Amino acid sequence: MRERQKLDSAMSSVRGLENELADATGLIELAEAEGDGAMVADAERSIEALAKRAEQSRLQSMLSGEADGNDTYLEIHAGAGGTESQDWAEMLFRMYRRWAERHGYKLQLIEESEGDGAGIKSATLLVKGENAYGWLKSEAGVHRLVRISPFDSNARRHTSFSSVTVYPVIDQSIDIDIPDKDVRIDVYRSSGAGGQHVNKTESAVRITHLPTGIAVACQTERSQHQNRATCWDMLRSRLYEIELEKKQAETGAFVGEKTDIGWGHQIRSYVLQPYQLVKDLRTGVESRTPSDVLDGDLDPFMAAALAQAVGGKKGDKIEDLE
Repeated sequence: MRERQKLDSAMSSVRGLENELADATGLIELAEAEGDGAMVADAERSIEALAKRAEQSRLQSMLSGEADGNDTYLEIHAGAGGTESQDWAEMLFRMYRRWAERHGYKLQLIEESEGDGAGIKSATLLVKGENAYGWLKSEAGVHRLVRISPFDSNARRHTSFSSVTVYPVIDQSIDIDIPDKDVRIDVYRSSGAGGQHVNKTESAVRITHLPTGIAVACQTERSQHQNRATCWDMLRSRLYEIELEKKQAETGAFVGEKTDIGWGHQIRSYVLQPYQLVKDLRTGVESRTPSDVLDGDLDPFMAAALAQAVGGKKGDKIEDLE
């Protein structure tokens, strides 16, 4: 039923665009015949608005991967560098929250580990909404920040790294078998906000998958049982993502970078000083307004990554791809 609704919605959208375009072009012909310049201008503005909606529909059509329509988990981890990298991780955390809010996605904080003095060491968000994984999957990788450090009394320029991991939420119809001998389960006291209960009881849970080294954690629920269930869901999703990436690699589809958090591995650079520039090193897309990007304006970067994934080349623009 969900697949049927998705197809019905897509076809209705295309038919709606076709009908509105036919109405607008007919109106232009009528207005030109009557010499009504104001009516022509109105119809032309309608067509420009239609073009933007058509472009959005074309981007949506690229989200045809096996799990693209699913909700998604998004993890952020600070790299080496202490407070500087932890502050950068929190900036990224805010950037993705703002992007999700702009697009009407619902957010649930799964885990957050506060930094030493400022920022965060790590955080995990659950992003709920149509095509959440499809849009965010291209954000996986290392993100690099260059700026004058607010934590350096000598006002020197610093480079910081943080990594982003994205993996889809899977439903119960997908069977992922994880033997008990392959996992280690740790419980500990939650940190941060939440009141006396979460801070004084060992309600937080971390599950480590020994064969792969994958670790997932949850501390947002009051109950250890609830946190444990969430961790199992996250671990199954991570293992599913690994198998999904193997299939994508075989077909040449996009696979997010999973590398060390440091030099030579970044997918995108954010330069705030001595000049202002955000550049995606995979697609070549740039922005001269880092403040807008850090406020959630990520659509141009995601669109270019989607275009590249369906057969484009570095530097291709969406409108050049058929």
